[in-house]
Amino acid sequence: MPPPADILKVAIEWPGSFPKLMEIDQKKPLSAIIKEVCEGWNLPGPENYALQNADATNFYITEKNRNNIKNGSILRLITSAAQMALQLHERIQSSSMDIKLDGLKELANSSRDITFAQEFINLDGISLLTQMVESGTERYQKLQKIMKPCFGDLLSFTLTAFVELMDHGIVSWDTFSVAFIKKIASYVCKSAMDTAVLQRSLAILESMVLNSQDLYQKVAQEITIGQLIPHLQGTDQDIQTYTVAVINALFLKAPEEKRQEMAHILAQKQLRSIILSNVIRSNKPINDEMAHQLYVHQVLTFNLLEDRMMTKMDPQDQAQRDIIFELRRIAFDVECESNNSGSIEKRKSMYTRDYKKLGFINHVNPAVDFTQIPPGMLALDNMLYFARHHQDAYIRIVLENSSREDKHECPFGRSSIELTKMLCEILKVGELPSENCHDFHPMFFTHDRSFEEFFCICIQLLNKTWKEMRATSEDFNKVMQVVKEQITRALTIKPNSLDQFKSRLQNLSYTEILKLRQSERMNQEDFQSRPILELREKIQPEIMELIKQQRLNRLCEGTCFRKISSRRRQDKFWYCRLSPNHKVLHYGDLEESPQGEVPHDSLQDKLPVADIKAVVTGKDCPHMKEKGALKQNKEVLELAFSVLYESDEYLNFIAPDKHEYCVWTDGLNALLGKEMTSEFTRSDMDTLLNMEMKLRLLDLENIQIPEVPPPIPKEPSNYDFVYDCN
Repeated sequence: MPPPADILKVAIEWPGSFPKLMEIDQKKPLSAIIKEVCEGWNLPGPENYALQNADATNFYITEKNRNNIKNGSILRLITSAAQMALQLHERIQSSSMDIKLDGLKELANSSRDITFAQEFINLDGISLLTQMVESGTERYQKLQKIMKPCFGDLLSFTLTAFVELMDHGIVSWDTFSVAFIKKIASYVCKSAMDTAVLQRSLAILESMVLNSQDLYQKVAQEITIGQLIPHLQGTDQDIQTYTVAVINALFLKAPEEKRQEMAHILAQKQLRSIILSNVIRSNKPINDEMAHQLYVHQVLTFNLLEDRMMTKMDPQDQAQRDIIFELRRIAFDVECESNNSGSIEKRKSMYTRDYKKLGFINHVNPAVDFTQIPPGMLALDNMLYFARHHQDAYIRIVLENSSREDKHECPFGRSSIELTKMLCEILKVGELPSENCHDFHPMFFTHDRSFEEFFCICIQLLNKTWKEMRATSEDFNKVMQVVKEQITRALTIKPNSLDQFKSRLQNLSYTEILKLRQSERMNQEDFQSRPILELREKIQPEIMELIKQQRLNRLCEGTCFRKISSRRRQDKFWYCRLSPNHKVLHYGDLEESPQGEVPHDSLQDKLPVADIKAVVTGKDCPHMKEKGALKQNKEVLELAFSVLYESDEYLNFIAPDKHEYCVWTDGLNALLGKEMTSEFTRSDMDTLLNMEMKLRLLDLENIQIPEVPPPIPKEPSNYDFVYDCN
């Protein structure tokens, strides 16, 4: 007879003694179990002890998480969280340097556990750490010269403990004084500072800026971009990552009216070229976190264009009209005539003729063309940049098209406006950066006016493609679609420079695009005859079952999910996987991202599939309804899903990417007997179905399949040709 489900066999360790094998009853209060364990070792005061997981996490076992204990678990009897917090609170205030250092080291390690963190915070531990940073460290500065490593460790452990405690979200960031901010900023501004201290200080500054507008103002007053730049010129990629993160945070939280000013300062300090030479072109490979921060910086830089993109041109504004006159002057090498030269009608006729050659839709008043938003005035800015900085190419395009037949001319003005709008869509100008994206393009870090140069390359591509397609004005939208495909295909290889991007576009001619389209069309060929459709319909359930099994197998392998917090760098991870019998979801926290599969035994929590009530996605998820930055992030919203169980319990997920999101939502829906409706399922269905169809129809190649079955021949007059073989 199997033992009751509530009785678990575990091993319990106690320092200096042999581990004991015990049976614990999960129906008993945890305090009663601890008392029983203490009695076994003759330990008085069981209220001062607690049980802890004897694994890498070392997390305390509480009434809330005790259900995570499994048969065969190894537990450890240790001092309770309240007692441990009290002891460490006293030790870190010791006058002995050794005791203080050991206490801070243990505090930094223990603070990862929310049970301990809550107890330490209840003792006003955060205030104690901030006081030590503000004034306590000054007492040891005299010791720094004679025991520099010890001083660095002391400060490093203090800041690490502070960061870990704040990461639990129990204490608000708004509670910190200017003195604390000044002290943290001073560690960042010092030229020679311990690496660990510098890392923690940068992480604290970033969290302050991102979590409080008031703290942003204070941090911005204490630290300048010039003081951060030297940290990018070192060789430690972690320090570089933290530094870029702080710059991005300051950029993101700056009021709109100050962002252009900040961008000007960054340009003066040559931040772009420093990142290019010391990060992007360094010998070290770029890790995911640095790639994310470079992507964020790229997005924030391009978002500076949003104001011009959403600004309509005022047709009555003479300064703006003068820009259009400048385009005309450069193209046709004419000076603006004085008001007395010629009749008004003659000058209007001449302007209209030239504006038509420039390709504007409104020949009389081209300013009207720039009232559409997006791209607004940004299109005119790009055109003027092209005319001034690539004058020969600009004049060639305008004159070349003005001399063609009307039906084959490529309208430069209209093309520039639509191209600018397209480039803004491709680069997602105006959108907030995604939490999970690493999609930065090195070529945009190679030029101070990278967007304008990007436009200049693409407008020449558009003119070239127009000629290759022998397009007319009716083909305008078709040409724009081809150009968009050329640009997006060229961007996928992540060119290292604008010249590489330009070379890639040269190879993606209209003819090449047609070949690629034809090849893809053949690979995705969809036969439409009725017999083929009937065969597809017959095969479809088999393919769907295959996809279902693949999804469930992937759930059995499991996935590492990231707990998104305001402080990204020291990420928390958790892992979830389905049991091989498809009856239980095992999940638990991890210290770091795993290299392979995580065994079921090391995952502390479990959820029976039978208890799952529903799977919800996007804005319906409980963690997406909470206030915070995640709610505003469209891409995070698209990766969020939750498993609802019991009455009001839920397990929240944010998938690492769209692929994992589709795998998990499909797999969970399959477990619940519901239809798998993700984009990934549709794509897999099309791919597998087409492959299966081609395999089955291999013998019918080059044979035309009739729309209707062939007629059944008439019965023979007799069956004399039939004989019995027996």
